[in-house]
Amino acid sequence: MALLALPLLVGATQVARLDVDVAQMRSAKGLLRVCLTADPDNFPACVDDAHAVTRSVPAGTHQVSFAGLPRGGYAVAVIHDENGNQRLDTFAGIPREGFGFSRNPRIGFGPPSFTAARFQIDSDAEEQQVRMRYIF
Repeated sequence: MALLALPLLVGATQVARLDVDVAQMRSAKGLLRVCLTADPDNFPACVDDAHAVTRSVPAGTHQVSFAGLPRGGYAVAVIHDENGNQRLDTFAGIPREGFGFSRNPRIGFGPPSFTAARFQIDSDAEEQQVRMRYIF
């Protein structure tokens, strides 16, 4: 019986779970907005990516999970939307709210590249810790 099922498994997409742990939050006010994408052209905003997965959770939540992901390369962007207006507030282009990225790359002027934040999901479960940063 097991040999009959084997052909059905060939070519099946392996799926995984990703847990994103968010550290160094300055408050529990507002929401965390988490974007997961495999598309370099839509990182970090995930606006035009039909395959991006986004979550909004209370800022007191320090872990967000994504299940059923195909294995491959991804990047995560997190915004601490403290006032709940569904966007990252800026002043003269400088973020006034918290932000963070997978792999915690160095931040210069503007967000990091997809390559700098990219990580690989090769197993059934992966974990990324995102360290929040605040400029103001």
